[in-house]
Amino acid sequence: MASIPIPITNGISHLLALGSRPKTVPLRQLFLRANSVLSAARHLSQKPFRIAVVGSGPAGFYTALKVMSKISGSQVDMYESLPVPYGLVRFGVAPDHPEVKNCQQRFEAVASTPRFNFIGNISIGKDLPLESLRNHYDAILLAYGASEDKELNIPGEASLKGIYSARAFVGWYNGLPQYSHLDPNLQGEDAVIIGQGNVALDVARILLSDFDTLRKTDITEYALSKLASSQIKKVTIIGRRGPLQAAFTIKEARELMHLPSVAFVPLEANLLPKDISSLSRTPKRLMQLLLKESSTMESSASKSWGLRFLLSPLAFRSCFGDGGDLTHIDFLQNTLDSSEMLNLDAKTTHTDIIESVPTSLAFRSIGYKSLALPGFSEFGIPFDNLKGIIPNDACGRALNTSLGGLGKASGYIPGVYCSGWVKRGPSGVIASTMSDAFETAEAIAQDWHEGKPFLNGNGGNSHAQGWKSMQEEIQQRNLRRVDWDDWKKIDSAEQNRGGVVGKAREKISSVQEMLAVLD
Repeated sequence: MASIPIPITNGISHLLALGSRPKTVPLRQLFLRANSVLSAARHLSQKPFRIAVVGSGPAGFYTALKVMSKISGSQVDMYESLPVPYGLVRFGVAPDHPEVKNCQQRFEAVASTPRFNFIGNISIGKDLPLESLRNHYDAILLAYGASEDKELNIPGEASLKGIYSARAFVGWYNGLPQYSHLDPNLQGEDAVIIGQGNVALDVARILLSDFDTLRKTDITEYALSKLASSQIKKVTIIGRRGPLQAAFTIKEARELMHLPSVAFVPLEANLLPKDISSLSRTPKRLMQLLLKESSTMESSASKSWGLRFLLSPLAFRSCFGDGGDLTHIDFLQNTLDSSEMLNLDAKTTHTDIIESVPTSLAFRSIGYKSLALPGFSEFGIPFDNLKGIIPNDACGRALNTSLGGLGKASGYIPGVYCSGWVKRGPSGVIASTMSDAFETAEAIAQDWHEGKPFLNGNGGNSHAQGWKSMQEEIQQRNLRRVDWDDWKKIDSAEQNRGGVVGKAREKISSVQEMLAVLD
């Protein structure tokens, strides 16, 4: 490699001036350093990067955190349809898992910086058109999560009483305004949960937990009162495949196993592999747990729970006719070839045998799904309704599939990114959402620093003003914005209400009541 004498300094002009005692530098290294300095100077002259984040859950906050650290001087405006932040952390995490909510402290630190604006109580696509954001920001991050749950689409699901989605039940006891009036009927002795993910086990645990344990958590008082009078004695969690294909984790199963005065109904031996020693560590530990007896024997237990496998729901039934109360569920028995028993992705085969399971209460827990926001088509953002995601390049760059296939630069929608469940589908825990969000943030930062096209020109050449210009339109629409200081007032009010009844907080489950705190 050729070398020339050049003094090493930080100034651009000095890169072109020879000093009296030059140091020999390889030519390639010189060019790289010069390019770095020129790039830094160029960014100093740019206006700040401004991004609108739609959604204030973990995906939105973690992406904002990383973007602010990767792009110097960047400004983040976070839009949330409710007056309160944190999304899934607030409304999805079980109340007896407070340690999972510790990430809120990190989000609080992000929101407390002058480069962050919280714009709560404004729903993008409903109160404010998505298109309105285009001229005010360099980029839009869609991180609004999954607002619906998957349905079974079987007879009786929509017409009979006593059938609930797990998502609605979780939202109910966590104070989500949308479900605060759910009022589930808990007067029967049996409950069936269809689906075997962690949410299903959360529902079972809440139904079976001791009242004194729950009252110390931030579960809503109305839910606590309802659960105190519950008559539920037995919960059965049903899946269509075998034990090794179940989606719940060992942590969730262990918690159920250790509930005081609650017994675990032993599994049928023929459902488990004869030799579990050949399994990898995680499934082996889970099978070992399921083979153990619970800490409470059935003979001395006041409540019980069990797992049923190889059953596909066929129909919800009522002895009282259409529109009546649920009395039983018909399931179609499945088979799993013995050679497939150890395959975590094994498929089942239906038989023609129908089994009826009596119950007056059923929960559907087969997954969440995201929906397209109003205005996607006008903005040119496609949506995969089957997968419930925004088509993207796996790094969070939204793709216009009509312009090019996956991974083709011609198919990117300039300045539009996605993160979280609307990016990859509704799966994983908060830790995996963090990794996913950081990945999207890296893509945003890379595109900005490389001068790629954004909503209003190439990186650094935009005249977007963000919240400074956006607030005028919000005022014209007579929308009431809740800022971070307002949220802190609501937060304080909830903690004060909780203190009265001896717990960390009592969530306000009505938007009107939240806003009343600010008046």
